[in-house]
Amino acid sequence: MIENLTAFFIIIAGGVFFQWKKPGNLEPDSARHAINTIVIKFFLPALCFKVIASANIDINTVLLPASAILTILISLLFSFAVFTIIEKFTSLSKKEKIVLILASTFGNVTFLGLPLLTGLYGEGAAQYVLLYDLMATMPLLWFVGASLASSYGKGRKLSIWESVKILAQLPPIWALILGFAANFAGIRLPGFLLKTLELMSMPIVPLMIFSVGLALTVPKVKETIIVLPAVIIKLCISPLIAFAIARLLGMEGLALKSTITEAAMPTMVLTLVIASQYKLNHNMAALAIALTTAAAFITMPITSFFVGR
Repeated sequence: MIENLTAFFIIIAGGVFFQWKKPGNLEPDSARHAINTIVIKFFLPALCFKVIASANIDINTVLLPASAILTILISLLFSFAVFTIIEKFTSLSKKEKIVLILASTFGNVTFLGLPLLTGLYGEGAAQYVLLYDLMATMPLLWFVGASLASSYGKGRKLSIWESVKILAQLPPIWALILGFAANFAGIRLPGFLLKTLELMSMPIVPLMIFSVGLALTVPKVKETIIVLPAVIIKLCISPLIAFAIARLLGMEGLALKSTITEAAMPTMVLTLVIASQYKLNHNMAALAIALTTAAAFITMPITSFFVGR
């Protein structure tokens, strides 16, 4: 665990250093956008297809997304209640409130979750990462999270049909579907294709972690205090909710470990994109990403210890 986190920290630090020095005069936001686009459009679909096409499909294939959906929705409702109370006694604005709710709810389940879970539990955990993200986190982010953001922010409201179009334009979703189709059809992938998919999957982990470093910013003390409840909910409360739901559904083994660990991931980087798109407080979104990511180096070993027991 410590070795994995140390390796992640070094690569994240490299992203922070790149952000500071700007080699080649390349802006960090531009570099991060390019990396994220390449990973999502090219490398990640290859991993999705390879993992799902050769995965062992069982009851956990259904239970894990169900557990993830319930965890995310309950976390959202809990954070909504918490920040509604805070709003009454502080100067917290509605635009800040919705950003903090999103930050408390949606985790970096692929960009950080994939390398962390495969490092902790082996390659078998990759299928659970992808199921958690593509069958729970991403749909809820665009159907629920983005709808909330558009209601509180500025600009045209996001319709259900537009959310469907956004999801339909994500190559990993189609790769997941094709992977399931190949798996159910019993198609044996030829050796050259497996090797190609394996090579395409290799750059994902370092690129994802490096991208996290590109997004980190130095927090301000006053804003840090406001964001702290979101940090606690995301890193501490959410995995407890996940544990309760997963046990209630009868999950065990690697699937149980994966769903709890995924729930403990820091804030999703896409919340920054949504905050900017709907003219919310994007600085607070960036701060939540920075603080939860930094704090995760403390909370994740604790979560891993309890999950292991």
